[in-house]
Amino acid sequence: MKLHRAGALLAGLVFFSTPLFAADAKPSEYRGWKSLQLGNGLIDVQIVPEIGGRVIQFRLGDFEYLWVNKQLAGKLSPESGLGPKDSWLNYGGDKLWPAPQGWSGEDEWPGPPDAVLDGSPHVATVLAPSGSPVAVQLVSRQDQRSGIQFARVIRLFDNAARVSFDSTMKNIDTRPRHWSIWQVTQVNAEGRDGKGFNRNIRSYSPVNPASIFPRGYTELFGLVNNPQFTLDRKNNLVVSHYQRRVGKIGVDNSAGWVATVDGTAGYVFVEKFKHYPAQKYPDNTSATFWMSGPGQIVTDKVVDISDDPSDTPFLIESEICSPRVTVKPGESYSFHLDWYAARIGGAFPILNCSDVGVTCEPFKATRAEGKVRLAGRFGVFYPAYVDVALLDANGAKIGQVPLNLRATPAEPLVLACEQSVAAEAATICVVLRDGSGTVLGELGRTMIQK
Repeated sequence: MKLHRAGALLAGLVFFSTPLFAADAKPSEYRGWKSLQLGNGLIDVQIVPEIGGRVIQFRLGDFEYLWVNKQLAGKLSPESGLGPKDSWLNYGGDKLWPAPQGWSGEDEWPGPPDAVLDGSPHVATVLAPSGSPVAVQLVSRQDQRSGIQFARVIRLFDNAARVSFDSTMKNIDTRPRHWSIWQVTQVNAEGRDGKGFNRNIRSYSPVNPASIFPRGYTELFGLVNNPQFTLDRKNNLVVSHYQRRVGKIGVDNSAGWVATVDGTAGYVFVEKFKHYPAQKYPDNTSATFWMSGPGQIVTDKVVDISDDPSDTPFLIESEICSPRVTVKPGESYSFHLDWYAARIGGAFPILNCSDVGVTCEPFKATRAEGKVRLAGRFGVFYPAYVDVALLDANGAKIGQVPLNLRATPAEPLVLACEQSVAAEAATICVVLRDGSGTVLGELGRTMIQK
C-alpha cells in the first residue's frame, strides 16, 4: 500500500452519515425501581432519583459494571432517609457526597449515613429526551448541616461509550462553606458465578511524579503497606488488586484518569477528569479506592468490619474528588467527570488512557523486510475506523493510512499486522476516525524501531 497524502486517504471508502447508535432518555424500570434510562444501543445508564439520586447501573452491552445491593433492590428510603437504628441504606451504584470525610468538626462530612444528600429523593428533570447528547438533571434537597445542595446533569451521546457528569454544589447557608465534590462509584467485585469474590478485579491510577507522597499515594484506612495496593514504578501506576480485605488509599493523580478492570470478563470502566495542580484536594489526593472486606479501621472510633457478605459486600469504590473550594452564600461550584466503557478481552493492565481509548499492551512498530510490523492491544470508546498517521523525524505529519479495520467498544482492538509506509516515517500513531472522516483522537504512538 502506498503512502496516502492529505486528501487522498478518504477516496473510495463508504461512510455512515447518520448515527448508528442514537441516544435517548426514557422512563424505565430496574430491579423493581422506577428509573430513567439513558441509552444508545452501545451503553446505558439506569438512574433512580428516589434513592439519593443514584446512577444505579452502567452497562456496556449486557455487561453490568456497578454493584447493586440485592437486599435493597426495589426498596425506597423512608422519610427519615435512614435505615433501621439510623443506619446507612447502601443501595449501591454511584452518588455524590461532600469531602473531606471526617468526624472532628463541622467542616468534615461524618457520613455515611447522610439522611439528606445520600438518603433522600432527588428531583429529576429530563432536559433532552433525544438528540446528542440526551440529558437528565438531578437536584438534591438542601442539607443544613453541610450548607449545600447538590445538582448534576448527566449526558449520554450518540455513537459513544461515554457518559458525562456536570456536578454542582450550591451554598444554601449564610456563611462561606469549604467542600469538595466527591463522586463515589461502587464497582461490582462479586464472582460472576455468584460465589465469593472476583479475584481478577484491579484498578489502575497514574501517580503524580512530583507527589508529596514517596509512592504517589497514601493509606487512609486499614493496614499500612496493605498488600492490595502496589506501585508499578515502570509504568508510574498504583495498582489496587481486590483481595477481600478492608483498605483505602488516596492517590495524588495528576493525569486525570483511573480505570477498573474486570479481568474475568475482560471489561474496563474508565473515569476521566481534569486535575488542577494549583488547588488543594482533600487529603492531597484527587482519586481514592476503597476495598470492601473484613478487618479494622479507625474513624472517630475503632470499627471492626465483619466478613459476612450481607454486611460487607464484594465491591471496590472508585472515587473522584474535585478540588476543595470555598463557596460563598448563594454561589455555586461545578466539576466535570466522564465515564467510558470498553471490552479489552482479558485480565490486561491499563497502561495509558486517551480521549478515545485505553492501551492494554504497548503499541510497537518494527521495520522488517520493507514493511512495518504493528502490534498492540487497545479498548476503544467509539465505533470507528482505524488509521495510522505517519510523522517524520521532526514530528511533522506526512500521511495517514487506513488499516481497513473497524473498531467498536464491544470488542478489543488487537493490532497484529504489517503495513507499507514511507522510508521517511519515524513515528507512527494509531488514530480513530468516524464515518464522515473526522479524526476522533489518537489511541497511541510509538517510534518505528529497526
